[in-house]
Amino acid sequence: MKVFADQLPAALAKKLPKVVIVAGEEPLQHRDACDAVRTAARQAGIEEREVLDVDANFAWGRLLEASSNLSLFATQKLMEVRLGTHKLGQEGSKALVQYAEMMEGSDDILLISMGKLDAKQQKSAWFKALDKHGVFVPVWPVDNSRLGYWLRDRASLHGLQIDLEAARLLGERTEGNLLAADQELQKLSLIHPQGTRLNVESIAQGVEDSSRFDVFNLADACLKGETSRASRIVQGLRSEGIEAPIVLWALSRELRTLLSLHQHLDQGQSFEHACKTQKPMIFDKRRPAYQKAIKRLPMKRLHKLLLMAQRLDLAVKGASVVPLWPGLHDLAMTMAGGKGILSEMASTYRISANN
Repeated sequence: MKVFADQLPAALAKKLPKVVIVAGEEPLQHRDACDAVRTAARQAGIEEREVLDVDANFAWGRLLEASSNLSLFATQKLMEVRLGTHKLGQEGSKALVQYAEMMEGSDDILLISMGKLDAKQQKSAWFKALDKHGVFVPVWPVDNSRLGYWLRDRASLHGLQIDLEAARLLGERTEGNLLAADQELQKLSLIHPQGTRLNVESIAQGVEDSSRFDVFNLADACLKGETSRASRIVQGLRSEGIEAPIVLWALSRELRTLLSLHQHLDQGQSFEHACKTQKPMIFDKRRPAYQKAIKRLPMKRLHKLLLMAQRLDLAVKGASVVPLWPGLHDLAMTMAGGKGILSEMASTYRISANN
């Protein structure tokens, strides 16, 4: 049964399942979900805990041995299998199927923490065998559009209230890093009395702008159509002393990738196949961002944007009077779908706003 991370404590309060699979790559929610299972186990009277850290040399027979060993002090124990980024492999898959078969006569609780599970893995024999006895907790990163609301709710766990605009500022200052944002909320809870309502001024004064930008953050924002974030990242890159040619390289690379995707799609290929033909290949996690960008940027527009990039390359080499950083800002904003940019830049780049 699938249970999302924010619903897990309530689900565990109703019934402690024999298996909990926590899978995903967002560290704060992943940690919270595992902590919720440990807390529920203690409240159910389970004091003994055995942790198995899986590495390249892990012997999966240890799991079956641990589950069959009776404790002198307790009838139940919480068994944790920590996979991290390691793959199960055939040995691990077989061991988990065997464990599921042994569960009928056991009162132990199994907690598996691992990286993201795709749709294919969720149809595997081991997953189906364990899912019958417990819950699956997929851990997803919080989307930028929801981040402010998420942080507003999170503040209440620390005894604070926070305005939505203040929560959004906190998200910006920590660049969407939930662990960093939560640490800032913990610090603020030590400074302010319980129940304090934080506003934008409180966050501006109490939280350092700890975001650190790189060109990959910028490319991601441009693909997803996040204009305000793209603008902020360009300004951050400039203030941090990142060289303009590196920024231009990152944006130009994405433009060429989008053009290549368009060409494959025009030849009748599927989007998935087109992503696999790219070098480097576009993995599942980034494909939705490219899909958004393709819908927003037709081929003719992409060619015009590459012309912008070529003019900026001449500016890097001192062969053009185009203002470099303002030009990079406008290129990023246009890629992200900023309105009115093309018509404003037409005199400089000779780009028609209708193209």
